[in-house]
Amino acid sequence: MSDASGPVGLLFPGQGSQRVGMGKDLAEAFPVVRWTFEEADDALSFNLSRLCWEGPEEELTLTVNAQPALLVHSVAVWRLLEERQSLATIAAGHSLGEFSAYVAAGGMEFADAVRTVRRRGELMLRSGEERPGTMAAVLGLDDAVVESVCQQASDAGDGVVVPANYTAPGQVVVSGDVEAVRRAEPLLAEAGARKVVPLNVSGAFHSPLMASAEEGLREQLESVPLSDPRLPVVSNVTGEPVKEAATARDLLVRQLTSPVRWVEVERAMLEVGLEECWELGPGNVLAGLMKRVTRDVPTRTLGTVQEIDQFWGRG
Repeated sequence: MSDASGPVGLLFPGQGSQRVGMGKDLAEAFPVVRWTFEEADDALSFNLSRLCWEGPEEELTLTVNAQPALLVHSVAVWRLLEERQSLATIAAGHSLGEFSAYVAAGGMEFADAVRTVRRRGELMLRSGEERPGTMAAVLGLDDAVVESVCQQASDAGDGVVVPANYTAPGQVVVSGDVEAVRRAEPLLAEAGARKVVPLNVSGAFHSPLMASAEEGLREQLESVPLSDPRLPVVSNVTGEPVKEAATARDLLVRQLTSPVRWVEVERAMLEVGLEECWELGPGNVLAGLMKRVTRDVPTRTLGTVQEIDQFWGRG
């Protein structure tokens, strides 16, 4: 088990971290993980487990499938850790991962969360079909410069482009109407961007183009009970810890059209004096991003049997 004696932060990955085979080795090794995947299958009335473990990749990557898949894997790891009374001080999740954080913090029941993020994925996909958009990663510019260029590109013609994800210092993702994002790309290069990378996405996430999904998600969240989380969950929208269910419900809806302020999220977590962080679920994206903010707080990735065995001193 970890030798951390001080505060521990939990990090839950978002869309893009999914991969075929996710959670399979854990389910074969630990009953609580297997039961968690089975509970998700029952909640959704389809075999999400098989899709996670066998693919096909193009189906798993679909927004409606990737979101519940990631939540299930992350929560399964948290339940496994809880069996050994692993305690945490604060939690956060990247976009979809914020729902995983609320489950771990006791703010939302697991089955309700699985159905909710499945519905969230459906709504986001529909919004992307109704108003097609795209996204691009911008490397090497200050946030204020990216914001200014987005405004310039939006004012120059039809459509809108906005910062959608403050991923790391010097790394921002922009999102919006296709024509507006395309107008912004050369302007960003002229402003000194080291690289502008178009992203292969099904919609302009975390932008005004997702507005049509808000009402449906609000209705879904109002149909399920939320509790005050046992530990604070740092909001993507505000970069501040949330401790009340009503605030969580509002911010989870607003998150659809608001930028992910991930750097602010990380800094808010660090303010509690973390000794280490654990990224729960597939991959190590958030561990890498935390290193961009500080190298003083180590981040463990816990998503495979090998990683769990090493964590528990068995590997």
